[in-house]
Amino acid sequence: MTEQLIDIGRRLSALREIMGISAAELARKCGITPEELAEYEQGARDFSFSFLYNAARTLGVDVVDLMSGDSPKLSACCLTRAGQGYEIDRRRAYSYKHLAFTFRNKLGEPFMVTVEPKSDTDAPEQHSHAGQEFNLMLEGRMKLYMGDLAYELNPGDSVYFDASNAHAMRALDGKPARFLAVVMQKEE
Repeated sequence: MTEQLIDIGRRLSALREIMGISAAELARKCGITPEELAEYEQGARDFSFSFLYNAARTLGVDVVDLMSGDSPKLSACCLTRAGQGYEIDRRRAYSYKHLAFTFRNKLGEPFMVTVEPKSDTDAPEQHSHAGQEFNLMLEGRMKLYMGDLAYELNPGDSVYFDASNAHAMRALDGKPARFLAVVMQKEE
């Protein structure tokens, strides 16, 4: 359990209560059990990006509100220097850096994602979230799992997909894989 997970869990719980959404309703809308939601809210469970994105969408806030507690402020331009971005401190195989974390009313959520290699060869647990996603491979190689299908991606390869389909990534060759991910959803 990291301090960041505990902070995100507190914000999640507080926002859910402010919005008058029951734990059971939020869990259902995010496709998880109420027990899993309780673990997220306590900071006892490492979250998937899919869950965080779905929860933010359901609560009517920016994903950065949940991650940092600081609402985006800029509306004309957001410059993120190389290697920078709002980092999500994780213990799992994925590392995210949000590249437009200070921009308000985004139509897309851009992330620099690093997938660390794992020693097991089983397909990783797949998650889904609303919207569409575009991934552009920058470094390393990875396998993208979508349901029963798997695609190997090399630097320069890209994939655009319906993110409501369960998906996951695994780094190949025992080396990290880095890619640009942009998650988009139509305004409702």
